[in-house]
Amino acid sequence: MADNKPELQRGLEARHIELIALGGTIGVGLFMGAASTLKWAGPSVLLAYIIAGLFVFFIMRSMGEMLFLEPVTGSFAVYAHRYMSPFFGYLTAWSYWFMWMAVGISEITAIGVYVQFWFPEMAQWIPALIAVALVALANLAAVRLYGEIEFWFAMIKVTTIIVMIVIGLGVIFFGFGNGGQSIGFSNLTEHGGFFAGGWKGFLTALCIVVASYQGVELIGITAGEAKNPQVTLRSAVGKVLWRILIFYVGAIFVIVTIFPWNEIGSNGSPFVLTFAKIGITAAAGIINFVVLTAALSGCNSGMYSCGRMLYALAKNRQLPAAMAKVSRHGVPVAGVAVSIAILLIGSCLNYIIPNPQRVFVYVYSASVLPGMVPWFVILISQLRFRRAHKAAIASHPFRSILFRGPIT
Repeated sequence: MADNKPELQRGLEARHIELIALGGTIGVGLFMGAASTLKWAGPSVLLAYIIAGLFVFFIMRSMGEMLFLEPVTGSFAVYAHRYMSPFFGYLTAWSYWFMWMAVGISEITAIGVYVQFWFPEMAQWIPALIAVALVALANLAAVRLYGEIEFWFAMIKVTTIIVMIVIGLGVIFFGFGNGGQSIGFSNLTEHGGFFAGGWKGFLTALCIVVASYQGVELIGITAGEAKNPQVTLRSAVGKVLWRILIFYVGAIFVIVTIFPWNEIGSNGSPFVLTFAKIGITAAAGIINFVVLTAALSGCNSGMYSCGRMLYALAKNRQLPAAMAKVSRHGVPVAGVAVSIAILLIGSCLNYIIPNPQRVFVYVYSASVLPGMVPWFVILISQLRFRRAHKAAIASHPFRSILFRGPIT
């Protein structure tokens, strides 16, 4: 008798996948964390973003090589299971799930703070609870509808960063908002020099910057739901890497070039200051709205990932079969429901702990190390993947840049 159980649906197009990855990567870490890393490293934080971006570039090309031949949901956790050991697959999946749960709780905490910008008397936990409800509704929708929702959410912050970079370049080269006098590049070398924070400050900032790129590997999680995956994923991996590098490096370049690094943070958000530079008086409100949607988008992408990771674990018989239950719309409802239930803890924390900054810092910090596990697993899995697929790799159209030598 044929098995008519519903399965995940291949409803995601390249544009959906690209924006899901961008939505998960470009979050409050860039909008709110830029000032902190600048305080430690000075203008050299720009170099930190470039170095970290190159590291991530190699990782993503390695994952792309595996995705082309094996486009499965859970990607790097499944590859770890197949090419390393079931234990490493189990460890990777749970590490990634924990990372996104921690990020999700920190994001809904941040949402409460942003809403209080307009409604200062509102209790912190109320916006957090509303955010959980919205994320739950989005993640229980059919995957194509989810892709559309996340596409437009992520597009808000992507558009904001592009506009900011364009405005910033106008200030630097043409003196927009500066009486027609171009600012030039003097702020990159003055006020203590390019390495104003010394090597210690640079390395400290580099650690935080590396963590800010976490989420780009979300492309791999979408593999089992991508339309025409060989074409879609190849396009998405290539485009999203360059876009993230441009957005991160471009935004930081504009900030450290326009403003003296030692004044950034003390006069407000550098993103707000950049828009205010050309006379946009509502800059604070605009950026607050953008960061609010950035946090909601990041949480939304994270819960998508969490549901699929639990689904992949169940498919590998490392969780009860009930966790692999899929709705008639192709949504892994059990995995999503469990993840949303844990996310509700974030609302409880916001109710119990009156200081949202403490909640955000503690929970977000807990996400950094677990988020690094998939990156190293991808590199190790790829070495063993290449040994297992020598003939296919020899004519592979999307080979890794990092390992182009002989396959041993």
